[in-house]
Amino acid sequence: MADMLQPDSSSLQLPGDRLSAPSSPATARNDCGITPLTPSPSPMVEVKPRMSHPFSVVVAIDFGTTSSGYAFSFTQDSDAIHMMKRWEGGDPGVANQKSPTCLLLTPDLRFHSFGFAARDFYHDLDPEEARHWLYFDKFKMKIHSTSDLTMETELEAVNGRRVRAIEVFGHALHFFREHALKEVKDQSSSVLEGEDVRWVLTVPAVWRQPAKQFMREAAYLAGLVSRDCPEQLLIALEPEAASIYCRKLRLHQVLDLSLQPIANGFDLEGSRPFDSSFRQAREQLRRSRHSRTFLVESGTGELWSELQTGDRYIVADCGGGTVDLTVHQIEQPQGTLKELYKASGGPHGAVGVDLAFEAMLCQIFGEDFILSFKAKRPAAWVDLTIAFEARKRTAAPGRANALNISLPFSFIDFYKRHKGQSVEAALRRSNMNIVKWSSQGMLRLTQEAMNELFQPTIDKIVKHIEELMAKPEVCGVRFLFLVGGFAESPMLQRAVQRAVGRTCRIIIPHDVGLTILKGAVLFGLDPTVVRVRRCPLIYGVGVLNRFVEGRHPRDKLLVKEGREWCTDILDRFVCIDQSVALGEVVRRSYTPARLGQRKIIINIYCSSAEDVAYITDPGVRKCGTITLDLPEPLPVPGGAGAGGGAGPERREIRATMQFGDTEIKVTAVDVMSNRFVRASIDFLSN
Repeated sequence: MADMLQPDSSSLQLPGDRLSAPSSPATARNDCGITPLTPSPSPMVEVKPRMSHPFSVVVAIDFGTTSSGYAFSFTQDSDAIHMMKRWEGGDPGVANQKSPTCLLLTPDLRFHSFGFAARDFYHDLDPEEARHWLYFDKFKMKIHSTSDLTMETELEAVNGRRVRAIEVFGHALHFFREHALKEVKDQSSSVLEGEDVRWVLTVPAVWRQPAKQFMREAAYLAGLVSRDCPEQLLIALEPEAASIYCRKLRLHQVLDLSLQPIANGFDLEGSRPFDSSFRQAREQLRRSRHSRTFLVESGTGELWSELQTGDRYIVADCGGGTVDLTVHQIEQPQGTLKELYKASGGPHGAVGVDLAFEAMLCQIFGEDFILSFKAKRPAAWVDLTIAFEARKRTAAPGRANALNISLPFSFIDFYKRHKGQSVEAALRRSNMNIVKWSSQGMLRLTQEAMNELFQPTIDKIVKHIEELMAKPEVCGVRFLFLVGGFAESPMLQRAVQRAVGRTCRIIIPHDVGLTILKGAVLFGLDPTVVRVRRCPLIYGVGVLNRFVEGRHPRDKLLVKEGREWCTDILDRFVCIDQSVALGEVVRRSYTPARLGQRKIIINIYCSSAEDVAYITDPGVRKCGTITLDLPEPLPVPGGAGAGGGAGPERREIRATMQFGDTEIKVTAVDVMSNRFVRASIDFLSN
């Protein structure tokens, strides 16, 4: 059985070179995991040139809470981004550029369909039969809300049955893989192999490492890439992707809320002049291809001509499940991006409006009835949510007429049988004057009712933007880009304009729901475009250090072989909100405690609090492990047994960690033999 390094209780760890603040303690630790070793000096920063992989095409999947889609670009024609073909089905009046994020499994747990096909098939099932099918909707939120995410985390279908989340996500990604590859091959003049494709998956920037690793594991399960070629898959942060695309925008491609009042939707023609030749070329491309194709600028767009070196801007990604805020600075003349403040946000997406509508229904008809209806008539409940979603999109401030929500006949009938009275009587009894009943079988939501549904979620978004803009690191922001599906809402646009419209320009790209998808393709074409990121948490390991009387608490004292040690010191790899450039590395060196030891396991700790010193402090938690699989050591000429010398030389394993990418990465090398050591980092097995 492999020996295991447990830094919090039984190991010794001495620092290599580090990026973390100079206040990080000098470290030493002792016992069975590894023995003391002082690593050879190494540079603080190592910028490694990225290997150029011969990818022929980049395919990005924007896996959203409410809707999802894919886009791709051929590396030989990287100025053209091809959007997915329009989907069959869909809702009247809604552009079907993306598909609803809903998935249907058969009663025996086999994949049946995804998106509109899943929704429509489930809708057409007999109510009794539908109770046996597993329909999943808006399931991405579970990954954000689960604090102890693992490979065994489960999702609950509408009918109450539970399935491992990794399997549901794997089915969805496999569906996108099949559709995307078919479309790519249809448009490619050459034969494409699996290794010719670089895949990009989008995730919210506020997601922690376990959720990012979960998406990577789901991609492996779906067959997007092999575990042997992890570099073939990139994880893109959603507001970063939007920021990358916004660099390319021309003036006719945006709505500037600072220049015009908000109408009931977008002024798609805009009020600024534009380059007619660019538009004509784009339209010609669109007409000549079956897919939607967008041209992007080879450099940066007109909007950036107004930005000076050092100017900063905010991207607010307002999606279905989360709101992500990131602060960037564009670096001229190369056009790379630098993150100025750690990503922030929370579960304040458009789903909050849906939950408020469900709470309103519970208030009118009773929570017990709504729970029973969802369990007994799951397909009809989905129909009701779809009807609300379609009307929600038309809500606008100042709207005079009410919004009508059709109640399914089964809802009306089920209520009468369940409660012995009509839904109209329930409305009268609830005294909710802002919701009326129509004899045509519809709930009529007044403007006041829509305000009540939208306001709590919008208030959280506006408050978060205002708090971010008040921070010293963020002051002086000139632009605020609103992106994501929820940014299409005139209700949200008006609220943000009123809150911060006088302090910065509020820009909304046309096709705002596709901004992240296009940016994810650009990120896949050039992953080095974001040059500096900020660490959202402190990461480190538990170590021993020499005990200092009066400085270290007595309950941390450990006496071993006559020496006094302080246990549980948090040796920081990186600090919270620390700037880390792409390619910067943190090194630590370890040596096995015994001959023949084949594995070293190191616990990683994290914290969102800055004033922590020990791994036992409140707010510090174990979040993952680094595993180093040690190969057989090479024989040393003249070593042990060759003349009775001092015994074998201690073996140094040098681990190198990168925190400047969208995922934390680790590599390791056996210093004496210069052989790579298999190294992995795991955040899902706590």
